[in-house]
Amino acid sequence: MYCSKCGVLEDKVIDSRPSKDGKSIRRRRECVGCGFRYTTYEEIERTELRVLKRDGRSEPLDRHKIIGGMMKACEKRPVSRAEVEKAAEEILAELEAGYERELPAQLLGAKVMDKLHNLDEVAYVRYASVYRQFQDIGEFLDEIQSLGRRPKRSVLQSELFKP
Repeated sequence: MYCSKCGVLEDKVIDSRPSKDGKSIRRRRECVGCGFRYTTYEEIERTELRVLKRDGRSEPLDRHKIIGGMMKACEKRPVSRAEVEKAAEEILAELEAGYERELPAQLLGAKVMDKLHNLDEVAYVRYASVYRQFQDIGEFLDEIQSLGRRPKRSVLQSELFKP
């Protein structure tokens, strides 16, 4: 590991322990050259999933983009950023377990809608209006009325088999 003080590439690990979230390891290191102590964190390198868009393009799956879209839908709603980030992490974990390289954008959108449906129904309708590209108020009304008829459950099944 490169020492930020003197530039020497040799160090020794003094202490190693799991971080608070358990998803990384915190290591306390000491530079062999100058004795400077510093902390590093190691985490599992995720394989880069790609999202296959409707128009045929493919782009890297971006955690920040998922959180940004969910936060936009949850704007001025009683949903905390921590809840959104937890939902996004759950989505990423599910996708990494089920896919190796590429996944369809429709699946990603359906998973986000599923998580939002469980977090906040208004946020769900907001996201669905953009994701499903509602054209008029009638489509909004249909979606809102369908919320009243169904319990909080997964919306993935109907999304995946839509024509």
